[in-house]
Amino acid sequence: MRLLFLGDVVGRAGRTAVTNRLPDLVERWSLDFVVVNGENAAGGFGITEEITQELLDAGADVVTTGNHVWDQREALVFIERQPRLLRPVNYPRGTPGRGANLFIGRNGARVLVINAMGRVFMDSLDDPFAGVAAEVAACPLGEQADAVIVDFHAETTSEKQAMGHFLDGRVSLVVGTHTHTPTADHRILPEGTGFMTDVGMCGDYDSVIGMEKDEPLGRFLRKIPSGRFAPALGDATLSGVAVEIDDRTGKATKIGPVRLGGALSQAEPAFWDAA
Repeated sequence: MRLLFLGDVVGRAGRTAVTNRLPDLVERWSLDFVVVNGENAAGGFGITEEITQELLDAGADVVTTGNHVWDQREALVFIERQPRLLRPVNYPRGTPGRGANLFIGRNGARVLVINAMGRVFMDSLDDPFAGVAAEVAACPLGEQADAVIVDFHAETTSEKQAMGHFLDGRVSLVVGTHTHTPTADHRILPEGTGFMTDVGMCGDYDSVIGMEKDEPLGRFLRKIPSGRFAPALGDATLSGVAVEIDDRTGKATKIGPVRLGGALSQAEPAFWDAA
């Protein structure tokens, strides 16, 4: 099974990178399943129903989110009728939407996708480790699911790495999102789970985590806000991770970074035909 996970889509530049590049990648790499984190897709803050559909039409099978999921208030309503949009599983009981769902890949595989949010330097939600463990127990890898993917939207590298080790051998892939900067530690953990601390963002890297530089710089220098944060509109880098998953075990066999376009060094999975 061939999986592509794309990091946080930031504003128009990030959306353009996804909609322009993803359809070709689905065909060229014969992708079976695509997950896109879209929580910053609407002007850098939240996601709308129209943008969710735009990402799905481009080739995403699932759109995950994080701490900005409710920034666009319409999400509180349309998330109930859109099963392919997930919010963190560890929101309190009664929160609209769902934090996990089982999907069917292009190859017919049953793919469980779980979205969770960390607690260190983040909103104080329920325990993400317990929340994810409950979903994995209810739909185990190799039984009800042929692959299990976890998007852990968290601030600290330590919490994200802890989640990877906590789930090693029980899921196919654990990826970190939220910090908008790709890490260089993509690897397969000892028990067969693919892992990357943060997959980065789909956005303009000539920025401060996807935002035009002047306002965040001013706040750091003067400690006084002078306006709103606005997404940078330059050429975006499509950032993510490519994973090959064993059809028999559901565990990762190959993993590599994806960085296409924009300011970062380019990277494509060497184990897939990139011709």
